[in-house]
Amino acid sequence: MQGVCLLGATGSIGRSSLEVLALHPDRYRIHTLTAWQRMDELLALYQRFQPSLLVVADAGQRDALLRAGVRCEVLYGAAGLEAAAVAADSAIVIAAIVGAAGLVPTMAAVRAGKKVLLANKESLVMAGTLFMQAVQSSGARLLPVDSEHNAIFQCLEKPGAGLAEQGIVKLVLTASGGPFRSFSREQLQAVTPAQAVRHPRWSMGPKISVDSASLMNKGLELIEACHLFGARADQVEVVVHPQSIVHSLVQYQDGSLLAQLGRPDMRTPIAHALAWPERLSAGVEPLDLLSMAALEFEAPDESRFPCLSLARQAYAAGGNACAVLNAANEVAVAAFLQNETSFMAIPAIIAEVLQRVPQSPVDQLEDVLLADAQARRCARECLAALQEG
Repeated sequence: MQGVCLLGATGSIGRSSLEVLALHPDRYRIHTLTAWQRMDELLALYQRFQPSLLVVADAGQRDALLRAGVRCEVLYGAAGLEAAAVAADSAIVIAAIVGAAGLVPTMAAVRAGKKVLLANKESLVMAGTLFMQAVQSSGARLLPVDSEHNAIFQCLEKPGAGLAEQGIVKLVLTASGGPFRSFSREQLQAVTPAQAVRHPRWSMGPKISVDSASLMNKGLELIEACHLFGARADQVEVVVHPQSIVHSLVQYQDGSLLAQLGRPDMRTPIAHALAWPERLSAGVEPLDLLSMAALEFEAPDESRFPCLSLARQAYAAGGNACAVLNAANEVAVAAFLQNETSFMAIPAIIAEVLQRVPQSPVDQLEDVLLADAQARRCARECLAALQEG
């Protein structure tokens, strides 16, 4: 029986994780649940799973839960998240918080030597070198939950070994292309948040859905793949695969391409990471190969979707550039979702912020957090200038 800390219990990854965990009560006990919003959902989860610890955003939320009948320990704020991530009763930490907010508690879990199921790609985007150094020094077990990186992990012959040692020449990340794959530039100028969050294949939260629509999600995943697998940027190729059946591929030097196929359902990579190196049921129906349509692949159009190019540029720049990229994107996407700016303004704001925030080295976590704060201020200034114009 292993204790589990679920960081981000009410998001899409959190809900999928709970579905998988509920299938295996003999193997896993949910020790901790965290949520920043949706207190009604968190209360219902407490009543169902009876965790020993809850973490919420502030004291007001804590007091409301206690008045509602919660009898376990309730912590709040950033300090509460860190305490939950390192709690001795949780051997497994599922890092499912969306965005930069997940970096500090996920890093704390890594430094504590936990088994970390990583769905918070921003941890590696913002602080990849520091993060992987912490994994090595602490002895933490890091397992990717993003479907693409989990697929690559499943296709490796020697997980943890270098690519050259395994005879690997290329990693291929697949992208659905999002809801606007066939849109013209003119159509992209007029798209709405409601359209952007209607992903054609995956059920995801609003921020990730917008990132998928802009291809920024694939840019972030490219950076993540470089850190996770020790790859150069030119060893990571992105291809659009609208059916979302092939989740990624690994190309070996003998010409072989190994792929992981499955339904577009996050329960599969979650179950794989939970039990690795074993396998257990995810509650997902297997593919029916005879009923599948053709599998299509095409190159991404980086002129219509420049976020992918911006991510490549930030990774090549190094230092604080990836943290700046991520922060600018989070501010721009939040503004788009609030109808405060257009979809096509997202890459424009990111490009401007990357130019305006001075490049600097990243030697410690505080450098990353400083770059994040600088980039957010700059992005809000760019957003205000666009609104005034």
